[in-house]
Amino acid sequence: MVADIYHELFSLKGKTALVTGGAKGVGALISTTLVRAGCRVFISGRSREAGERHAEQLAAYGSCTFVQHDLASAEQVQALALDLAQHSASLDILVNNAGTFNAEPLGSVSEQRWDELMGLNLRTPFLLIQALLPLLGAQASNADPARIINIGSIGGLMPQSNGAYAYGCSKAALHQLTRMLASDLRGRHINVNAIAPGYFPSDMTAGFFDAVPNLEQTMLGKIPAGRFGSQEDIGGMVIFLASRAGAYLTGSITALDGGFLGAA
Repeated sequence: MVADIYHELFSLKGKTALVTGGAKGVGALISTTLVRAGCRVFISGRSREAGERHAEQLAAYGSCTFVQHDLASAEQVQALALDLAQHSASLDILVNNAGTFNAEPLGSVSEQRWDELMGLNLRTPFLLIQALLPLLGAQASNADPARIINIGSIGGLMPQSNGAYAYGCSKAALHQLTRMLASDLRGRHINVNAIAPGYFPSDMTAGFFDAVPNLEQTMLGKIPAGRFGSQEDIGGMVIFLASRAGAYLTGSITALDGGFLGAA
């Protein structure tokens, strides 16, 4: 009976998922969890070497396919949607994780870098959702809606910039986009939620720490949990949002930060 309730609430076996930027950092933690949970997982990324290596590593646990696309390009966003449609007639879970990070002094932020970051962190998720709506709606129902999970950031919730002006603004806008899409798409049986991770192992986090001297130890000291996030933390949250347990939740922005924001 205990096993049955866990299966009923949290099983993702047989679901189809796409994780953008799914071969590195937080994206790799998420894609690994979804494969191990029994999903048929597609991961997109720019680096064929990194993507195929990650997919091969996950083959021992289940189905993972790498598709190479640079989502900074609107044309490549459309190409990814077409590519995915060749592999699957429907999509149950979309994790918009691909993104970039930059932190510079106020006077050094360039127009080009601002636009590039806003493009990948905000425009790309919107365009990809547009392009994938037919697949997301193909098998969605009121009882089992399709799920869009946007990966935001506590940088989009906290007032301190730490020099990450464009990054923080892009993630705050992604949180708002999540709310707006949740309102518009629930009637089409698609839930939209966002996770705002705190400090997890990733290239972006490493860049954040490199940009600000002593920030890593400073942040660690401010996290009530006393540690940075793990695969189980982010993966477990994704499982909840994508499973029956999370079917009634849409429009939420969840800070997954070990209590950092609450203690600030």
